[in-house]
Amino acid sequence: MILYSYFRSSCSWRVRIALAVKRIDYEYHPVNLLKGDQLAEDYDKINPMKQVPSLQVNGKTLTQSISILEYLEETHPEPPLLPKEPIERAKVREICELIGSGIQPVQNLAVLKKVAALAGDEAKKQWGHDAIARGFRALEPLLADCAGSCSVGDSVTLADCCLVPQIFNANRFGVDMSQFPTISRVGAHLDTLEPFKAAHPTKQPDCPEELR
Repeated sequence: MILYSYFRSSCSWRVRIALAVKRIDYEYHPVNLLKGDQLAEDYDKINPMKQVPSLQVNGKTLTQSISILEYLEETHPEPPLLPKEPIERAKVREICELIGSGIQPVQNLAVLKKVAALAGDEAKKQWGHDAIARGFRALEPLLADCAGSCSVGDSVTLADCCLVPQIFNANRFGVDMSQFPTISRVGAHLDTLEPFKAAHPTKQPDCPEELR
């Protein structure tokens, strides 16, 4: 199993968390998004969207982090990252969708570069901040209704794989997390768990020394 990843990519980070939770061995191939590795012809053959992550399994390539998470859950069901109860499973997927479709794509690297090109760096920072804060205002009451120590109940799920990287991005863009006590509480708990520590950007082989 080969994971094409960038250390600070939140989508790659989601997959790294799931791999760590399930104790799946894999080979790490760094793709430096800032240097444009994703635009290389060789990588275009792996991922025509020129994004990370990409996961190669037995000669087949999977892209899009949520579909990869679902694949890992189906092929490596222990420990489970989806609850047994249908309503709880739906809540996990709702949180994944909110983050994966409603927050992260609006503030990803490609969008931020375009905003900076059109309106400058300060506008880029404000855009990232506002996109995350808006999404968290929707996410906070959702988690307040279903969270225990984790996003849905007291067991780690796919929702937590998506939540932790998005909190990291919120802090990068200066979002006032005191507005979101449930998100902050759950995130603080998840940060203490070993799989989340192992998947952190600073633990990845392509993380620059000055950021470790």
